[in-house]
Amino acid sequence: MKPEHQDLVLQACGASSLCVGAKIQTLWSGYGEIVRLQLQGSDWPSVVLKHVKFPEEAEHPGGWNTDRSHTRKVRSYQVETHWYQNFSTNQSCRTPACLAARSYGDEMLIVLEDLDVAGYDQRRTSVKDREIKACLSWLAHFHALFLGVEPEGLWPVGTYWHLETRPDELEAMGHPELKAAAGDIDKILNECRFKTIVHGDAKLANFCFSEGGRDVAAVDFQYVGGGCGMKDVVYFLGSCMEEKQCEMRVPGLLDYYFSELKQSVKKDVDFAALETEWREMFVYAWTDFHRFLLGWKPGHWKINRYSKQLTKEVLRKLKL
Repeated sequence: MKPEHQDLVLQACGASSLCVGAKIQTLWSGYGEIVRLQLQGSDWPSVVLKHVKFPEEAEHPGGWNTDRSHTRKVRSYQVETHWYQNFSTNQSCRTPACLAARSYGDEMLIVLEDLDVAGYDQRRTSVKDREIKACLSWLAHFHALFLGVEPEGLWPVGTYWHLETRPDELEAMGHPELKAAAGDIDKILNECRFKTIVHGDAKLANFCFSEGGRDVAAVDFQYVGGGCGMKDVVYFLGSCMEEKQCEMRVPGLLDYYFSELKQSVKKDVDFAALETEWREMFVYAWTDFHRFLLGWKPGHWKINRYSKQLTKEVLRKLKL
């Protein structure tokens, strides 16, 4: 660990010394790593360090190694740093505290609270109803908290699959009807009346659970930005349920999300209008992500019967 990086952590945490612990994960396309640091002489027994180092040659798992891809990733880490330094949430949509963030040329460091120590030490690769609802509750409270808030310093339109940032994937997709409708779908989502700040990458892997699975915190805010809350909801549901589960369970889970949203929005919000609009946006948001997958990775497991059925529904609506 470089001396200046170590000094940043020690000073931010009031620690006398540190020890580099286990690597939690390598960042996407080899853009650095996330490691746990053990501290001595600090109120924080450990912290998590997100160490971004822009590679000379990226190794994208899907083969999308372009200048546009690199520029998007660089911007995503700048956005994440700005998010942690300038925005805060509450216990109902828990995120790690940011203790320090700094750039060093082609390297960026973000020092974060260790959520394992805070009681969110469980990760899930599959979930039961209780855990799905915990995540939907997190999203509902997050969307309510930032309803009407401008995404200043963040992505103007959040999510990593936003059409404007993905022209290569659009060009590569082989569904001519959806390809032609992509701009209209994007416009409908962007012009919705009720906008919030979306997490932008709200997959199951980015939620940390308490031992019983009733409480969650979220991490990874590289693609946080403005937009319709349904974008997060459809992406989360698609990340943890296969097509048959979606067909059976999505209606009830949407009801649950909106019940949580209703309890957490401010009293002056026209909630009936908000719910009506966002329910209408659900199929457009799902189809919008389906559009991205068809261009990015046509064999992906999420390209299933349920997604295709919603896409047909949207294309029919656009013809009316």
